Amino acid sequence: MPGSQLALTESVGSPGLWAISLVVLVGLLVADFAVTRRPHEVSLREAAAWSVFYLALPVLFGLWLWWDAGSGRAMEFLTGFVVEKSLSVDNLFVFMLLLGAFAVPAAVQQRVLLYGIVGALVLRGVFIAAGAALLSAGTWAFLVFGIVLFLSAIKVVQHSGSEVDVSRMRSVRLLRKLMPVTDDYRGTKLVVREGGRRALTPLAVVVVAVFATDVVFAVDSVPAVYGITEDPYLVFATNAFALLGLRALYFVLHAALAKLVHLNHGLAIILAFIGVKLVLHWAHGIWPAVPEVPTPVSLAIILLTLAVVTVTSLRATSRAK
Repeated sequence: MPGSQLALTESVGSPGLWAISLVVLVGLLVADFAVTRRPHEVSLREAAAWSVFYLALPVLFGLWLWWDAGSGRAMEFLTGFVVEKSLSVDNLFVFMLLLGAFAVPAAVQQRVLLYGIVGALVLRGVFIAAGAALLSAGTWAFLVFGIVLFLSAIKVVQHSGSEVDVSRMRSVRLLRKLMPVTDDYRGTKLVVREGGRRALTPLAVVVVAVFATDVVFAVDSVPAVYGITEDPYLVFATNAFALLGLRALYFVLHAALAKLVHLNHGLAIILAFIGVKLVLHWAHGIWPAVPEVPTPVSLAIILLTLAVVTVTSLRATSRAK
């Protein structure tokens, strides 16, 4: 009902809305594959135009959600989107390290990013379904999610600024044992025939490495957004909107990513904060006297944290120069 507030236990994702969302998602991915079909270096103007388009989509969706489901659900979506977008920027930083480690030609970089986004969307879907099943089993799932986010926050701080050692990745080592790998890239081809047998190109190896990192980020991001909203559809929507624009955003932020030296510390604070929020939510279900953190307060804390780490990063980079 337009303008009405839905009960917090009721999902906004009707079967029809799920179907429409999946069709639109697939359509946007197909359009992205069409754009990257011809290998070319992405100009800043092209990347900026696509970034504006993919940032406008969640804004329009949030306005529609405000009108259709009420301000509470719209605020949950906005907060979850900010969290997921923040984590996706960290994901981009790892992608940047992988593309550099594999010396991926500039003309095919966006195809690698697109494969990574598709893999991330599939993995997020699996984790979202698993998370919904855990939540339906009992409130103890919030405690589990909270612990996962605490561990993730510690991991983010410990690995802050560390390089990616591709040669030690198990997925890459296994792949190279199973099939030969060509010495050079062959455009956007993943598999070629060489010497009478099939061989992988370096592009296939880097795609597998990107998929391996997608698993790690899915473990962090899905519990984080479940700390904002319990609605599986909104969890799906925040992840989809945050991931869709990554390909273009990478080329816009490529130079800036290296300057965000404190980003991991900010993400660790956000993950730890949401972990506390989840534990409090679990405790509130057992002892109602335990306070919970309202969604607007969560959004304010997350935005403030991101603003502070951006300023401190830029200052640190300026002093280093």
